Amino acid sequence: MNAAAVLAQRLRAAVDDERVLAAIAQTPRERFVPPRQRERAYENVALPIACGQTISQPLVVARMLESLALRATDRVLDVGTGSGYHAALLARLADHVWTIERHRELSELATSTIRSLGIENVTFVVGDGWEGLPEEAPFDGINVAAAVGGSVPVALEDQLALGGRLVAPVGDTNQHLTLTRRTPAGLERRQLEAVRFVPLVRGKLS
Repeated sequence: MNAAAVLAQRLRAAVDDERVLAAIAQTPRERFVPPRQRERAYENVALPIACGQTISQPLVVARMLESLALRATDRVLDVGTGSGYHAALLARLADHVWTIERHRELSELATSTIRSLGIENVTFVVGDGWEGLPEEAPFDGINVAAAVGGSVPVALEDQLALGGRLVAPVGDTNQHLTLTRRTPAGLERRQLEAVRFVPLVRGKLS
């Protein structure tokens, strides 16, 4: 059993979604971390990557994916590409993923890594994740891999399709994953477990 499959087995105690576990088992996390961190790639911890960012703890990634309850036909927006690990997993669960990152260096590294794995259903965008990607909306799923402060940006919630789900870390000092769902009656929000993410920074880089 390879290291990614072993990781998936370890996560099984906290994650029920078999599609999520299969995606993790198929995706080599060591390819998404800097060479100096690769010996720690399968520890259940966040690790530093370029541009002062991190690759999230595997358990938190798995729980976010499980909360989105993705279908193979879904269109997904991934806010905060970072290493590209989250986007790669989303791509194994959905029809197409648009992933947006303000750091061009990170976007280009993630593009190279994901393409090298033969994953083709991801579109990479360099831009302001706070604004989402309205030209491609609506989305069935929106994954936000950075803390949004006191509330989810309205622009992102507005890009949810009917029945769409959005998961994001909400809060400043004390952060919790929050799941937002668009229903015929409006938006429903539910607080999940406590987490720790770097902040989602507004604006584009020049």
